[in-house]
Amino acid sequence: MKDEQIKETNEVVVPFKRKSREEMAEEEKQRALDSWIPKTALGKKVREGKVKNIDEIINEKILEDQVIDLLVPTTSDLLLIGQSKGKFGGGKRRAWKQTQKKTIDGNVPSFTCGVIVGDKSGHVGVGFGKAKETLPAREKAMRLAKLNLIKITRGCASFDCSCSELHTVPFIVEGKCGSTVVRLMPAPQGTGLVIGDECKKILKLVGIKDVYSKTFGQTRSTINLAKACIEALKKTNTGGKK
Repeated sequence: MKDEQIKETNEVVVPFKRKSREEMAEEEKQRALDSWIPKTALGKKVREGKVKNIDEIINEKILEDQVIDLLVPTTSDLLLIGQSKGKFGGGKRRAWKQTQKKTIDGNVPSFTCGVIVGDKSGHVGVGFGKAKETLPAREKAMRLAKLNLIKITRGCASFDCSCSELHTVPFIVEGKCGSTVVRLMPAPQGTGLVIGDECKKILKLVGIKDVYSKTFGQTRSTINLAKACIEALKKTNTGGKK
């Protein structure tokens, strides 16, 4: 009887550790990949392990976002494209842009969300999703951002920097969307990202650490600003030409 009591007292109680949101999201992502059954020929090749590098299929049309999940260790961020309701129509910036449609039944709200996806190693994608609720809009935007993934050329082209690291754009590039124009210029190490906060998110996820910039037009339109930044980054693959 005494031995049983000693055994009970010697047992080590392991405290419960609550998982973080990132860990829970990673587990859910892994479960979805394990249960994924590809429907396209490209997806079947990736599933079988015949394609192991995203650069081999980056120019092909990808229809399944699980292909990106298997080949690229991506991280994501939200674009602040909306504005919370406040006095005189002004408030803090938020991730969901709300609009309303007038119908016989009344006002029908809808939400738009913008998501950036990148691996900080030369790949980035931006997607926008619209739905009647916030979470479905974010899921749509996340899927489109993965399907819109592109490869970016990085380099060290500043006149006062002689390193050989890939930390900035290789030359001056310019992108346009609507009336918004974004110009990116090479910068030496230590400069940082001299650009707006929303474009900073895109450049950080693509792996660019230093850049000078100049913007023209209606830069308050965050959606057009993000699209113009992506168009400028695309031109790093074509020598700055269209």
